[in-house]
Amino acid sequence: MSYDGQCWWITGASSGIGAALAKELGERGARVILSGRDEARLAEVAGEIATETMTLPFDVRDEDAMLAATEKAIEWSGGVDGFVANAGVSQRSRATKTDMQVYRDIIDIDLTAQIAATQALLPHLAARKSGSLLFISSIAGKVGVPMRTAYCAAKFGLAGYADALRAELSQDGIGVHVIYPGSIATNVSRNALSADGSARGRSDDVIDNGIAPDEAAKTMLDAVALNQREIIVAEGMEEAMGEMRRTPDQLFDQVAAMVANGYMEKMEADG
Repeated sequence: MSYDGQCWWITGASSGIGAALAKELGERGARVILSGRDEARLAEVAGEIATETMTLPFDVRDEDAMLAATEKAIEWSGGVDGFVANAGVSQRSRATKTDMQVYRDIIDIDLTAQIAATQALLPHLAARKSGSLLFISSIAGKVGVPMRTAYCAAKFGLAGYADALRAELSQDGIGVHVIYPGSIATNVSRNALSADGSARGRSDDVIDNGIAPDEAAKTMLDAVALNQREIIVAEGMEEAMGEMRRTPDQLFDQVAAMVANGYMEKMEADG
């Protein structure tokens, strides 16, 4: 798959993986739509992209704003070819000490809002019978990691939604890809929520020494171009953990075959 001439929309595009993907897509000839809460920072990222861009700032939890942004994204450049569900926040706190509101906030941002944005865009992609959906999960969406119970719940859930959606769309020409990053050198740990919901405010050595975001973005987009459905971007122990929990391609194919053989139509008829 070539990205040249396509239009891609990225949430959480003001920094980190989102910003790196936006820049790399521009290098590969795609027009890019950038969304996030920080309008000024989105404008800075847009200024670093080699191709045409549009910024659509909004909070992913504001569904009315998200729906309005979806209409603008579709109208801007003749349609959206690819969507990256990337917006998210991590966690660093023991479950026994964590306020329940932290769970609600992380699941709302990392899971529910990403599903809502995807659902809003699906009719457009289905009508075109083409497109790509990228879901940024985490190695913590494969393996339960201490101090991240809310984050793991959200990222496991995002992967489950994406895997089921992939099967449903397997006859419609829409690719669904789940990316499982390990430690990437971003502000993810610094911005992570503590037990009371406040930002942690400091990073981890493992994050600071992680994969450079631009390198990670190249790896991700290369894998998507090869139509890989499950993409692990990690090193060392994190890569080994992810590979141990990798879903066999044969299983993805088996579930897609159920759809091809009329599974959904039979379920609807029985209902």
